[in-house]
Amino acid sequence: MLKPTGLEYSVPARGGWTIVHVGMLVPEAHEIFVCAAGCLRGVVLSAAEMNLTDRFSTVAIEEHNVTDGDMEDLLIEGVSDILNRLKKRPPCVLIYTSCIHHFMGTDLDDCFRVLRDRYPDVDFVDCYMTPTMRKSTLNPDKMMRKRLYAAIDPLPTNEDEVLLCGNCFALTENNDIKVLVKKAGKKLFELPLIDNYADYKKLGSSGLIISNLGVAKDAADELAAKLKIKSLQIPFSFGYKEIYDNLKKLAGVLCTTYDSYDEDRERADLALKKAKEIIGDTKIAVDGMITTRPFSLARLLYEHGFNVGLIYSDSAAGEEEDFEWLKANVKGLENEKCISPDMRTYKYDADGKILALGQKAAYFTQTPYFVDMVENGPLYGFDGIVELSKMMTESFLTEKDLKKTLDIKGWGCDSCI
Repeated sequence: MLKPTGLEYSVPARGGWTIVHVGMLVPEAHEIFVCAAGCLRGVVLSAAEMNLTDRFSTVAIEEHNVTDGDMEDLLIEGVSDILNRLKKRPPCVLIYTSCIHHFMGTDLDDCFRVLRDRYPDVDFVDCYMTPTMRKSTLNPDKMMRKRLYAAIDPLPTNEDEVLLCGNCFALTENNDIKVLVKKAGKKLFELPLIDNYADYKKLGSSGLIISNLGVAKDAADELAAKLKIKSLQIPFSFGYKEIYDNLKKLAGVLCTTYDSYDEDRERADLALKKAKEIIGDTKIAVDGMITTRPFSLARLLYEHGFNVGLIYSDSAAGEEEDFEWLKANVKGLENEKCISPDMRTYKYDADGKILALGQKAAYFTQTPYFVDMVENGPLYGFDGIVELSKMMTESFLTEKDLKKTLDIKGWGCDSCI
């Protein structure tokens, strides 16, 4: 049973990706949001800040549409009007319906049937802006990761093609996953690196789908079932054993071997040691915005001598072991829930310099020294630890404009699209 929800606080750190940003990863696709004007304000700003308003449209629902019962007609004719006005017909249209459609029992299946009959040259994908569902069934983030791949149709399978599913950022070139895939003689495809719709459709020939984000597992499993191929989840982690186990598992599925563990571990240890020599005993604050595994990250840093003093995360779900380890071993470690209403007036009295890992940690501690990354960025595995160590060192030595950075919505999206 779900626990009752009360008032929640939203931290004014805007770097996280929304369903608008994520949907734009489908190359050449056009997004159409169908909802009330008040709800449209935020998504319009997201598209504008991405400089992609040419790929974005809206259909506003007004009160009379609800009372007149013409919700289906509004959706069909509103979308048709937009498509007829565009200079070039997009190959794919992502239609985002909203909470009111589902509250009223709008016949969305019929709406999409009519649109597909009317525009047979367009792939219509049903997407959802339903924040009221964020704590039941699949939340909007998980659902959007699934819809990212909904227009991909099965093609003859190519066993030498591997798709990394659900990530907003392409991995670094020397990433552990890429190294293993290359060693196996296969090619890795990542949606952020695909820039045209024809190549997007070719993903239907993938021979294996892997995912490393929890929010992407359902997307990977659904697409794998559609293509009748294998799906493998290798969860993101900063723990050496978990990374090793995941890479061994991946190597086995790729029909190759992972035999560079000692070398990879030494590289990670050396990178952390170099970072520690520069950062010293400076207090470090970690948040759940920079990574999906903040407690795993905090444990890694503490085990390598860093002064981890603060964690800003709403939940330790999936990280119970690391959470309990930190509780038992790190004295004085503070853990704050970002969504707590008390955080609205939260003030942290810093005693000296603080290095923040993530935008929320930077906001709460008001430090200009912070690593600006969201949702694991381009990192994974031992190479990810090496790269993060470099980011920490650079961020420790260089001030950032805190307010200006936090005002940017959807960190990194311009570089991915």
